[in-house]
This record gives sequence, C-alpha cells and structure tokens, in this order.
Amino acid sequence: MPRRWCRPSSWRHDHQTGLAYSSRQSVQRDGATSTFTFKDGSNRELPLTLGEMPILPKHFWDGKDFSASTLEPPVGSGPYRLKSFEAGRHVVYERVADWWAKDLPVTRGLYNFDTIRYDYYRDTTVALEAFKAGAYDVRPENVAKLWATGYDFPAVKDGKVLKLDVPHKMPSGMQGFAYNLRRPLFQDDRVRQALALAFDFEWSNQNLFYGQYLRTVSYFDNSELAATGLPGKDELALLEPLRKDLPPDVFTAVYQPPSTAGDNGLRVNLRQAMELLKAAGWSVKDGVLTNAQGQPFRFEILLSDPTWERIALPFAQNLKRLGIEASVRTVDSAQYQTRMDTFDYDMTVEVWGQSLSPGNEQRDFWGCTAAKQDGSRNTTGICSPAIDALIEKVVQAKDRNELITATRALDRVLLWSHQVIPHWHISSSRVALWNRFGMPAVSPMQGMQLMAWWTDPKGLPTGFQPKAE
Repeated sequence: MPRRWCRPSSWRHDHQTGLAYSSRQSVQRDGATSTFTFKDGSNRELPLTLGEMPILPKHFWDGKDFSASTLEPPVGSGPYRLKSFEAGRHVVYERVADWWAKDLPVTRGLYNFDTIRYDYYRDTTVALEAFKAGAYDVRPENVAKLWATGYDFPAVKDGKVLKLDVPHKMPSGMQGFAYNLRRPLFQDDRVRQALALAFDFEWSNQNLFYGQYLRTVSYFDNSELAATGLPGKDELALLEPLRKDLPPDVFTAVYQPPSTAGDNGLRVNLRQAMELLKAAGWSVKDGVLTNAQGQPFRFEILLSDPTWERIALPFAQNLKRLGIEASVRTVDSAQYQTRMDTFDYDMTVEVWGQSLSPGNEQRDFWGCTAAKQDGSRNTTGICSPAIDALIEKVVQAKDRNELITATRALDRVLLWSHQVIPHWHISSSRVALWNRFGMPAVSPMQGMQLMAWWTDPKGLPTGFQPKAE
C-alpha cells in the first residue's frame, strides 16, 4: 500500500569519509573484492566509514560523466528502487521483492511499505495545509509554533490525525550563534562572553517556542558523551598535558550558558557584559560602543532562512542596549552557501550534528587544517593545538570507555572556548500522522524509525505515545 511523506525543498547534508586524514597504504581489487590496508590500526572508525561507501555498478557508470547531473535513475542495491518521479514535485519508490538483505537480522521488521512517495513543497504554509487536506500521510514538525498552534483542525479532534512526541537518546549536537573567530572583532574571548550574556533564551523559549525547548549545555547534550561536573581523573589524564593551551575554567568550573531567569535577569546580564567589554578595551561614547581607536562595534548576522529573524532581531535589540550595532541579513541559498564556503560572515546560525560514535568528522568541525580550508565545517575558524590533540584522542579511542572520556574532554574544551552562543534542543521527535499506521510501542535510542512502521486500517489506539527504549 502506498504511503506519502513530506520532504522540504532543500536541506544541507555533509558526509565525512575521513579519507583526507587517513594513512591509507594500499588498495587491492579483484572481480568481487576491494581490500584497504592501513599503516596502523589507531583510527578504528575509519574502516567502518569506508564500509559505508556505496559500491557502484561498472556496467551502468562505464562511459558516463560521473560529475554531470542526470535524471536517469541509477542502479542501486537498497530495499527500494525508483519507480517514477516528476522533478521538483515528487518521487515514488517501490519495494524490491527479492532484495538480497530482506532476511538479515538487522533488516527484519523494516521496509514494510510496497511504495513510498515523497512530495516536495517550497512553502511551509502550503505544505501544512496540504497535510490537513490529506494530501500526504506523515509530517515531521520542527517548528515549535506550528506544533503548538498549527494542528487545531477537525481531523486532530476526531482522532484521525495524531501528534506524537517520539523520545530518543541521540546527542543534540550544537546549534547556536557562531562567531567567525577569523574576524579580529571576536578574537578576545571576553567580547564573546559579553555578547552571549545579551542572548535571552528564556524570553525566546516562553514567547516564541511555547516552552518546548531545553537550553543546550553541551555539544553532545542528551547523551552519555556530554561533559558533566568537573573533570574526573580519566579526563584529567588527557587535559593536564594540555593545560597551558586551555582556558583555566576547563579545570575549575562547570560550563553553563548565561541565563536571564529571575527578576531583571537580562539587565543583570547586560551589566556583566559591559564590564567584560570595558576590560577588553571598549567604551560607550554617545551611545555607541567604540574601541581605543574610535571604531564602533558593528557586525552582521548572516542568515539563510527568514525564520531565524525572529530569534536574531531580539538578540540584536539587546546588543543595541550595549551600544553594539548588529545588523541581520537574510540572503538566498546560493549566496549563503558561497559566503559560508569562503567564510565571508561575522556571525551566523550553525548546526553541528553529532552521533553516538564521534570520530573523524570532528577534524572538519574543529581542526586547524579545516579552519583554513574553504568549504569546511569549521564555521567558527577555531584553531587550537589542544583541541587538535583531543580530537586525535577521540579518533584513536580503543574502546567505548576511552571514546566517552575523550569526547567529554573535547566537549569541555569546546564549551569553554566560547566559540558559539548555544541555542536549544529537544529530546524527542515531533511527528503528525494520519492514523493509518501501526508502529512499535517502544522507541529505540535513535528515535523515530519510519521504516519500522506498517499500514494498519485500525490505526493506533487513543492516547498512544511511543515509550523510550
């Protein structure tokens, strides 16, 4: 039975192979086997990463320009094949009846739909109205306001459409206002701390997000990888040799982003911010924050989506009370990507996704080499010998305990580097669906697993909510 999902018109995806950093010694091939040999076994994640690389059929690609775009469906080896599509509108997949992996233990119970159709919508308002009309069946929701107010229509009240919060235990990653540390304006960490004090998360959460979010306090929040408390002896064994290159707070304090909770919270924060700015050589003259050379404190917040303006503009207003002029600029996707690739921005909103098994990708997020490489994910331009050394500890971890310890130490150092103003996260996936499905009652660590659902005319019982594993 066919099922339909809604997919946004575009999204950013980065796949890190780690090959740029590997010590590959040789590659041997025969008709059915490719063998990769490495100089040492310290990078234990890299073989797994290589194993994710798809095997491409020579008979299909031989003679074709691999770099050229095409609408000819390629040959694949997954559980579904492309059945039909209309470019920019929809794509339909059909299940492969004799799929080679259908009886493997890791795939039993998955891929239960005969056909799956993805519809593309350019406008989120139109997409939501189409869902209400039953044009598609499942809608993951990532806008807090819509989740709180956008699903008040008859089908929800009648139980024909359900709203589910599917819990998960995946790292939140880090989303936040990212400084470009390549800019002289942001190289003093006192300045970065001062600006962070002007961001009012509590106001945003109450007035914009209907109280749905938690403040992010770790690059690996919502998981066992997050740094907590002061560093223990295992972390200290990694951190002590790097002490001279680390902020002192790494060893003596527990990181918490500034809060405006309580009476006059923002006013208190702004006073603290002004003290930090004065210590960094800035002073207010005629309502304008200037440095010793008389240059005003002025920068731009670069955005790719107008949705972020409701977050950035109140932040800019708070900064104005410090004498700082922060302009907010939203540009089209092409210009945004070009500027991001060439690090042509002062501040932007960035998201670094994390997994339960961090490794090679951390080099591209925070490594010195990536900081100088156009198009890398080192958005902030952070470059620290200590961070590079801790990344290698993560990459070369020999077991789970070592990985957890190294990741927590890295997390701690990233937090005290003040390279971002942390935003927020949620520990569940919000999804609305027409009640035509069955699904497991227990949600795995990864959260929502659409491919574990099945068609069920009876639907889900009243009050159904998946429970955490």
